Amino acid sequence: MTDYSAELGLFIDGAWASGEGRDASAVIDPSTGDTIAEVTHATPADLDVALAAADAAFKPWAATSPDERAVILHKAAALLRDRTDAIARTLTQEQGKPIAEAKGEVAGAAQMLDWYAEEAKRLYGRVLVRPTGQRSLVIRQPVGVAALFTPWNFPLYLLAKKVAPALASGCVAIAKPPEETPGCTAALARALADAGLPHGVFQIVHGVPDTVSRHLIASPVVRKVSFTGSVPVGKHLMKLAADGVKRVTMELGGHAPVLIFDDCDLEKTLDMVVPQKFRNAGQVCVSPTRFYVQAGIYDAFLKGFADRTASVKIGNGLQADTKMGPLANTRRPDAIGALVDDARAKGARVLAGGERGDAGFFFQPTLLADVPDHADIMSNEPFGPVAVTRSFETFDDAIEQANRLPFGLAAFAFTENGRRANLLGDALESGMVGINTFAISSADAPFGGVKESGFGSEGGSEGMDAYLNTKAIHQA
Repeated sequence: MTDYSAELGLFIDGAWASGEGRDASAVIDPSTGDTIAEVTHATPADLDVALAAADAAFKPWAATSPDERAVILHKAAALLRDRTDAIARTLTQEQGKPIAEAKGEVAGAAQMLDWYAEEAKRLYGRVLVRPTGQRSLVIRQPVGVAALFTPWNFPLYLLAKKVAPALASGCVAIAKPPEETPGCTAALARALADAGLPHGVFQIVHGVPDTVSRHLIASPVVRKVSFTGSVPVGKHLMKLAADGVKRVTMELGGHAPVLIFDDCDLEKTLDMVVPQKFRNAGQVCVSPTRFYVQAGIYDAFLKGFADRTASVKIGNGLQADTKMGPLANTRRPDAIGALVDDARAKGARVLAGGERGDAGFFFQPTLLADVPDHADIMSNEPFGPVAVTRSFETFDDAIEQANRLPFGLAAFAFTENGRRANLLGDALESGMVGINTFAISSADAPFGGVKESGFGSEGGSEGMDAYLNTKAIHQA
């Protein structure tokens, strides 16, 4: 049972609700496949209560001074840090990631709250130059009620990444986090409530995703939609939002290319890329996946990658020596297995892994070599612990391969040539580029994609912009 099992229900208008004839779904420990809790689903009446509470809370919260908002967000961040051990354990039980990664996620969520607490004080406008006696002002005001939809791979961090700028800007939020991981997201609601957040300013509802999203987005109360998840679902929500001309932010899927040039420090590069590939069992939207390696070092890269992959310790994330836990749900091992089997059938070589585990939702860390472009995994993001590799000869060849898909969330490259690094930054069609680093996500930096990987940014001042309307006031 999770540490917050008593609060796996709905958090509506400052109160927790569960049972009373409502539907519920099982929360599964992915390490064992066992049920560890149940999460309550919202009824249509529950959703209407949440909408009414958000509507009533918006104007008072928008009128609250930035300093007062900041105090609450800072307190909530401190509470998350104080409760790190309990929250991280819950997160690992529900999602599967190693406990060290779970603790890092709690720290990242707290950092997001702290950063936007201060950014709330910097919602500057402009005064335009006008003739004497006239004034033209540009101000920014909160959009209103935001509907937030978040996935299970980083359930706490990605929810905080939306909630922090929404609340800092003066918006209120109704969140629909994933049913697979309700305990850790409930912990965020608990921290905000204990920090003094007024009732109705932040609420959590669970249920069948399509049912909840249709109900919330159709309401005239909701003026902003933010979604992190798959491309098909993102397109669906955009269509729903279009009927009400609602502002949207979409952080959708990717298929991150990694360009490895022959002038890189190969051993150092391998020491970076292998742990990054298998972080959170590869269930990361910016996980390095398509490795394009310059021909002269291709064989050495494969050997080094395979050797390191074989040493990745797999197991229950609560065990201190575990380096990779299970996949998050029962659907993932079969989906990844099908992609690996297809690649093998089309000529790819399996140099490490390639099989699912014996229990729970495990899949071995896997390295595929010489994967042809027509293999499904070269065009469909595996979202799992699989690295696919091919060699390239020239810079132009590498760029062509990196940019060939309709996705553009993150791209990475490793080179010691400064001129080449500049060219890579310009040429890669991606919202984020990491050159000799995977550190592309931080509270002060925009995070978002181009092409079918979405639009809009989270993080940085750009993340606040998504929750603000611009108004020009002219006075003569």
